[in-house]
Amino acid sequence: MNEIRKNLNNLPLIIYWTVLFSATVLLLYLILPGEPKFKYEYRKGFPWQHKNLVAPFDFAILKSDEEIQAEKAEMMNEMVPYFHFDTIVAVRNLMKMNTDLISISGNSADASKTISGLRNKLNEIYQAGILQRSPDTFIELKDKSEIKKRVGSTVTSIAIENLYSEKSAYNRMNDFIEEILIEHPTYRSWLSAFSPEKYIVANLEYDKITTEKEITDRTANVSISRGMVETGERIILEGEIVDNEKFQILESLKTSFRQQTNTVSNAYMLSLGKILFIVSMLGLAIAFIFIYRKDIMYKHRRIAFLMFLMVTMIFVSSLVNMMPKLHIYLVPLAIFPIIIRTFFDSRTAIFMLIITLLIIGFYAPNHFEYILLQFSAGVVAVFSLNKIHRRVHLVKAVFLVFCTYLIVYSALTLIHEGSIRYFNYEMLRWFALSSVFILLVYPLVFIFEKIFGFVSDVTLIELSDSNQPLLRKLAEEAPGTFQHSIQIANLAEEVILKIGGNPFLVRAGALYHDIGKISKPNFFIENQSAGMNPHDELSYIKSAEVIIDHVRNGVKMAYKHKLPEPIVEFISTHHGTTKASYFFLKHRQQNPEESISADSFEYPGPLPKSKEATVVMLIDGIEAASRSLKDKNYDNLNELINNMIDEKIKLGQLDHSALTFNDINIIKETLLNKLINIYHVRIEYPKENRN
Repeated sequence: MNEIRKNLNNLPLIIYWTVLFSATVLLLYLILPGEPKFKYEYRKGFPWQHKNLVAPFDFAILKSDEEIQAEKAEMMNEMVPYFHFDTIVAVRNLMKMNTDLISISGNSADASKTISGLRNKLNEIYQAGILQRSPDTFIELKDKSEIKKRVGSTVTSIAIENLYSEKSAYNRMNDFIEEILIEHPTYRSWLSAFSPEKYIVANLEYDKITTEKEITDRTANVSISRGMVETGERIILEGEIVDNEKFQILESLKTSFRQQTNTVSNAYMLSLGKILFIVSMLGLAIAFIFIYRKDIMYKHRRIAFLMFLMVTMIFVSSLVNMMPKLHIYLVPLAIFPIIIRTFFDSRTAIFMLIITLLIIGFYAPNHFEYILLQFSAGVVAVFSLNKIHRRVHLVKAVFLVFCTYLIVYSALTLIHEGSIRYFNYEMLRWFALSSVFILLVYPLVFIFEKIFGFVSDVTLIELSDSNQPLLRKLAEEAPGTFQHSIQIANLAEEVILKIGGNPFLVRAGALYHDIGKISKPNFFIENQSAGMNPHDELSYIKSAEVIIDHVRNGVKMAYKHKLPEPIVEFISTHHGTTKASYFFLKHRQQNPEESISADSFEYPGPLPKSKEATVVMLIDGIEAASRSLKDKNYDNLNELINNMIDEKIKLGQLDHSALTFNDINIIKETLLNKLINIYHVRIEYPKENRN
């Protein structure tokens, strides 16, 4: 019966997990590619690890990208550029020159023949073609011997050596004028007023559109294959090194395999295989959570966040991988473990990174290289960003992640190619962009905090600022409590650094644990003036109620000021379910015959679960009790610490805590040392015997 009742209590959790798991599987099924996967794994420069491979069908050997680009480059080198020939320029300038020459020559009969000769010479130059500058300065004419002159739809070829620039055309006209003057010196009087540069304007202009169109037409016809492999032909033997030629044949087989299987494979079997793959990967993730982070299973938002973040990273990676102008390394996958580390722990971050990489890497190009690079970068990111409360930590992580990419990729290049000459420097751009995108961690952490109700170290540091409104109010209205809270925060932080935990969380929690005392500060001894105690006018039951209410009031204040849930735990659990012992004992002494219920004197709880909240509960009572000790020596403080912690254990206040017995021993030792320093306890010196 108890087993049935237990299963019924867990039914909502089982339903939630089933729905979440099914939704995650469905989303990943829709995101991941649906084409079949080539079953052979191989790497250039490494031995073929499979059995002898023969061609299962006829397929063309595809050219590598380098070969295709080389052919295109050769075509472009052979390509003759087009230049547009403007016929209007020559007509306009010849007419203008003729008019000007007639005007300056006086229209004499002797000069008409010379004017005709000048006009013919300039027309000859224009017909040859004038460029704005020397042909040597045109990038388009580098290593070219001719151009194509386009006049309307008519195209003719012209040798570059026959072309003029505006400067050379001017020099040619000047030379021609000098020849005329040698033959007719009497013409100098009017030819000296003639300036040929005014009539020389370029009539050839580079025709970029026509040239690029012909380049596109030619390169589009470049064959992507070179030769065939027939069915049954041997491709590679077991143990044979995969050199460049074998690698290209295997790549061609892989491409042809995808085309073949897309048309003949069973779509249902492919879908089943993809679903089984996704389920197995998610099953590993859930098994890890169940064994090592069972606490997450009962926190719906946290497990939903893990699944959401994983699906998002896989979706973004798949989307970028499908874009031809982008590279899958552009996706900053190192952000994924950093964010998980921020809200969970390093072990969960690294394991979830492995699962995500296995899913992405199964479909990513060069998947072994991809998984190795991203795993290395992700682990370095987690280790370098153990805390993200300072901006410099994030900048350092960017640098370390980029260095990791660079070192691992260089190592793989040397192993595969045997030379650094084949290093693909284009990859550095993608590695750099991916590393810089790590700076998005800060805004993403803020967004996820608001959506899922998490709390980061940055937020905890902000909450610990004594100028926060609630802490400012505590300092003003309950100064004794505020000083007590600071003392608890200092002690708790020191303890957590020794036993392991989040020092930012324990400090913030300790500062806020007693904020409920703001409502009635004078009822607490640390805030009372000498001789003024409002409890003197109340019954012990009423006094206990006021004291206990500071927990309930504190929780209400926390929710009103929108403090995170982890901080609320400190407020609600710092007294556990113990009693307000002073008033309980006083009431029993005053009413010895009365049957007294302890319920009226008990704190509402609950019991603390986290290490941090438990430490604050233990230190809260010890610090308060230590101040009431009349003789604060080593023995008294040691006895006080041991008795109070042992009492808490006997009362079951640590039953739900994550503390171990070793942690408790460290807590006792640390508190003793700190309290001795605080109260300046010194050893007693022996008196000198003067006899």
